[in-house]
Amino acid sequence: MPQISQLAETYASQVFWLLIFFGFIFFVIGRGMVPKVMATVEARDKQIAADLAAAEAARSAANAEEDAWRVQANAQRGEAQAVIAKAKAEAAKASEARLAQAQARIDARVGEAEAQIATARSGALKEIEQVAADAAADIVSRLAGVKVDAKAAQAAVKEALNG
Repeated sequence: MPQISQLAETYASQVFWLLIFFGFIFFVIGRGMVPKVMATVEARDKQIAADLAAAEAARSAANAEEDAWRVQANAQRGEAQAVIAKAKAEAAKASEARLAQAQARIDARVGEAEAQIATARSGALKEIEQVAADAAADIVSRLAGVKVDAKAAQAAVKEALNG
């Protein structure tokens, strides 16, 4: 076989070119490109880590700010509730005072009206007594033919009404 017999003659040149080719690849890619790629990967990893740390710090700051805002909002809400309660109490006092004044005016008017009613009642009772006394005197004079004194008729009517 002639190919096998050529192997010894071409073996040294093939090994030589193989070493040259792999050496070239090793130095160009292994020593030149791979470190640059690895440096880029490391830089990217560092940037991602820094971005994540910055995001975590921003989130922590936002949470702290939100907590501070909630505390402040709760304090303001409490102050507002206190102001509202105070305003309600003052309004209730003012309403009670106005109601008391109105009640006093109403009571005064009722008292005046009751006094007027009592005066009118007593006046009406006197008129009724007078009319009843005149009617009784007239009835007695027509029925019995006796003239009755006005004072006697009034006394009789008073006795009949009170008794």
